[in-house]
Amino acid sequence: MDESIARLAVIVLPVVLAITLHEAAHGYAALMKGDPTASLAGRISANPVRHIDPVGTILVPLVMYFVSSMAGHDGLLFGWAKPVPVDFSRLRRPKQDMFWVAAAGPAANLVMATAWGLAMKLALSMPGHYFAEPLMWMARAGMTINLSLMVLNLLPIPPLDGGRIVVSLLPRPLSMTFARIEPYGVFILIGLLVTHVLDTLLSPLLALADALLMTLLF
Repeated sequence: MDESIARLAVIVLPVVLAITLHEAAHGYAALMKGDPTASLAGRISANPVRHIDPVGTILVPLVMYFVSSMAGHDGLLFGWAKPVPVDFSRLRRPKQDMFWVAAAGPAANLVMATAWGLAMKLALSMPGHYFAEPLMWMARAGMTINLSLMVLNLLPIPPLDGGRIVVSLLPRPLSMTFARIEPYGVFILIGLLVTHVLDTLLSPLLALADALLMTLLF
C-alpha cells in the first residue's frame, strides 16, 4: 500500500493536467474559430481548479488506481473534467470548425504525451540520481494517461471528440443522422465497458500509439 501511495503522489500532476488541459484546448480552439463562450466563462486556463469535476477528475481516477493496484496490475486510468461550453452556432463555419474544436483535445493530449516522453528521456539520462526514479514514474504515467485519453476520445462515438469529428466530415444529411446517436453515446460506452469490448478496442490502439511515440523519441 505504501508503494501505491508513493506512486499515486507522482501521477496526480500528469493525470490532472491531462484531463484539464484537454478541455482548455477545446475552449481555445473554439475562441480561435469565433466562439468566445469558454473564454467568457474563464475556462481557457491552465489552472486545474477551473476544470476539475470532483467525481470525474478526482474520485474516479483514484478508485480506478487503487482497485487496479490491489488487483496486482496497472489498469488504465480514466476520468473527465467539466465539459468546456462551446456554442457551435457562433463558430464562423460551424460544421467545418467543429472538426478543429473537437480535434484540439486529443491533440493537446498528444503534445503532453510527447512532453512526458521527453521527461522520461531526461530521467534515463541521469541514472542513480535521487530524482530519476520518481521522474520516470511521473513521465510514464503522463505518457499513458495522455495516450489513453487521446485514443479513447478519438473513438467515433458522439459525444466523444471522434464522434464530433465524424459529424464534421460527413455530408450534411448523413452527419445529421449520425449526430442523433449523441444522446445514447454514454450508454453505448458503458455497454462497451462492461462487456470488455472497450478494452479490446483500446488496448491495441494504445499499444500502437505508445510504440510509435517511443520509436519517435528513443
